[in-house]
Amino acid sequence: MTDSWLIVGLGNPGNEYSNNRHNVGQMVLDELASRMGGKFKVHKARAQVVEGRLGIGGPRVVLAKPMTYMNVSGGPVAGLCKFFDIAPDHVIAVHDEIDIPFNTVKLKIGGGEGGHNGLRDISKALATKDYLRVRVGVGRPPGRMETADYVLRDFAAAEKKELPFLLDEAADAVELLMAQGLLAAQQKHHPAKA
Repeated sequence: MTDSWLIVGLGNPGNEYSNNRHNVGQMVLDELASRMGGKFKVHKARAQVVEGRLGIGGPRVVLAKPMTYMNVSGGPVAGLCKFFDIAPDHVIAVHDEIDIPFNTVKLKIGGGEGGHNGLRDISKALATKDYLRVRVGVGRPPGRMETADYVLRDFAAAEKKELPFLLDEAADAVELLMAQGLLAAQQKHHPAKA
């Protein structure tokens, strides 16, 4: 196995979904690609990828946006791991998380998928839940709105003003996670409880 990292931004393909809450993981990857000065290209594993390094002397990374729908992201992720010889412990899934407030980033390894079908499919395809996750908070649906309806909508106007800062923080979290590990990244990005 190589020391390379596979960073996967979860979302749905197509312009009609590109600004949805569910696609925030892919928005974070756009920020990371911009930092690398790279452009996404189609890979045979049914994903758009950018290969390179994050920062001077930074780790070799493969940024990937599966070209499949969210709930079948596992095939492209497993295919990219095989192609680039990357172990699951060097996979970082960046995804939307309704169980944490908007404008919050949290990190973890393994555990449950919290009803997130994209994560469930990746766990199944990799035959493990032990991969890293950067959870980008999108908040809970208001009132009695169905979760699917909420995450498949664009961010609200007030949220759109804060979104660039959230994407920047999530991209910083990915970089710190690779450079210093999970504990250091959690200490920086998880707010202390009063």
